[in-house]
Amino acid sequence: MIALIDYGAGNLRSVHKALLHLGVEVRLVRQAEELDGCPGIVLPGVGAFDDCSLALKKQALMEATRQRLKDGAWFLGICVGYQILFERSDEFESTSPGFGWFKGPVVRFPDQPGLKVPQIGWNQVQQTREDCPLFRGIPDNSHFYFVHSYHPQPADPSITAGQTEYGGTFTSAVWKDRVFATQFHPEKSQTLGLKLLQNFVELV
Repeated sequence: MIALIDYGAGNLRSVHKALLHLGVEVRLVRQAEELDGCPGIVLPGVGAFDDCSLALKKQALMEATRQRLKDGAWFLGICVGYQILFERSDEFESTSPGFGWFKGPVVRFPDQPGLKVPQIGWNQVQQTREDCPLFRGIPDNSHFYFVHSYHPQPADPSITAGQTEYGGTFTSAVWKDRVFATQFHPEKSQTLGLKLLQNFVELV
């Protein structure tokens, strides 16, 4: 059973469809108690950091999810669901904190001539940890689909599992213990994206 968190603004339908395609039993979660009994949690996201943070708090899902992580649940964050694991965001002068599961801010791409922000489209992910189970069976430097203007800057470089070049090098995937997250959208990344989701499901 995978809990798919629905906070009203995430890219829920595509992720839900991808998980069902993999034959996964999915529970759409809108209240904290609905996380009970789910060994795996997926938090998708599009839109603004603050919107995600405030919605999760309103639904009492911020603290409930943090507690489930402490209890050892498997977790996959996608896009804003990745960013929300960090302490804060520079987006729109955000004042709402994230999970704080990982130390570090979420920052905007730098203004550079010829660099389009947001990044929209396919880009390569260099795997920085050979043992990361999320990338099992996925070739290094594979292309995944991105849509974002901001990205986390982990204070602890050891959690970086993948990095991508766009106006410089940024962390596009993280892993620590049972917590994984990607800036790219596996549910929009065709065969390799489905493989990544399958890897997570098999871990759960």
